[in-house]
Amino acid sequence: MAVGVKDVAAAAGVSVGTVSNVLNQPERVSARTVERVQRVIQELGFVRNDAARQLRAGRSRSIGLVVPDIGNPFFAEVARGAEDRAADAGMTVLLGNSDEQDARQEAHLELFQEQRVNGVLLTPASDDLTAVHRFVSGGMPVILVDREVEQGVLPSVSVDDVEGGCLAAEHLLASGRRRIAYVCGPRSVRQVADRLAGAEAAVHAVPGAELEVIEQPSLTVLQGRAAGESLVSREPSARPDAVFAANDLLAVGLLQAFSFGAAVRVPEDIAMVGYDDIDFASATVVPLSSVRQPARLLGWTGVDLLLKELDGVEHDRRVRFQPELVVRESSAPDS
Repeated sequence: MAVGVKDVAAAAGVSVGTVSNVLNQPERVSARTVERVQRVIQELGFVRNDAARQLRAGRSRSIGLVVPDIGNPFFAEVARGAEDRAADAGMTVLLGNSDEQDARQEAHLELFQEQRVNGVLLTPASDDLTAVHRFVSGGMPVILVDREVEQGVLPSVSVDDVEGGCLAAEHLLASGRRRIAYVCGPRSVRQVADRLAGAEAAVHAVPGAELEVIEQPSLTVLQGRAAGESLVSREPSARPDAVFAANDLLAVGLLQAFSFGAAVRVPEDIAMVGYDDIDFASATVVPLSSVRQPARLLGWTGVDLLLKELDGVEHDRRVRFQPELVVRESSAPDS
C-alpha cells in the first residue's frame, strides 16, 4: 500500500501541513523539523504525488514536444536541445511522434492538454494547422519548431530552407554538374517544398542546367535506396550527374544503392549533397556533403521562446537561423 502524507505526519509527530511545507516551502519550517520529516520520508519510502499537486496548481512541470519522425537523428537532436533548456528551468519534456500524420499529432496534443503541460513544441505533420489553432485558442501555448507560419501567427524557430536548397544546388553547379536530381519526400511537407524552391532558383540561374524531381513517399533510408535503385537501372547517359537529397536519410539510402556492385561511383559519376548534417553523414562509405541545420539549437530555442511566452517577457516571435554547407568527399569537384 502506498505511503501517504498522513502516514509521514503521524510517524514524524507533526501535522499534515508541516509535511506539506517541508516538501514545498522548507524555509517556513525549522531546520530540526525538516531533518526529522525528511528522515521519516526516507524510512517509509514516501514518494510525493506530483500529479495531484500539479492538478491543484493547474500547471505541470512538463513541456510537450511533437515531431514527425523520432527515428530521424535530426529530430533526436532537436529533442536533446529541448531537454537541455527545459532542465535548466526545472522542467521535463514529454515526447510524441506524429509519424507525419495529422490524426496522431492531434491525439498527442489532446493528451498533453489533459496532462496540463506548460506548452508544446511542434513540428507540424502538414500545412493544415486548423487543429493546432484550436488548441492555442483553448489556452495551450504552441511554438513551431523547424517551421514557421507567415506573418508570425504562431511563435516559431526555424531554418531558412530556401537558402539551404540554394546552397546545395549552387555548390553542385559550381563543380560543373548540370543535370541535378532532387530526391525528396512528399512536397506537401513544407521543408521539402522550400528546399526545392531554393534548388530551382539556383538551377534556373545557370544556362543549360536541369533539375529533375524524384518524389518518394517518405524521407527514409529505404526510400532513398529505392530512388537510387531506379537511377542505377537507367542507362548511364540518362542518369543525373548530381543528386541533392532532401535529408541525410535519403542520401544514405542513395549511397547504398549506388555502392552495391560499384554501379555508380560517387562523386565521379554522381556527386551528392544531403541535408541536416546528422552525425552519421561524415561516417558513410563516402563521407557525405550536407547542409547543416543547428538541430540542438532549434530545440533549445523553442523551449526558451515558450518560457518567455509563459512569463510574459517581450521576445521575437519568429527566430530564423541560417543553414551552412559542409563539403565532404561526396561532392568533391572533378580533378
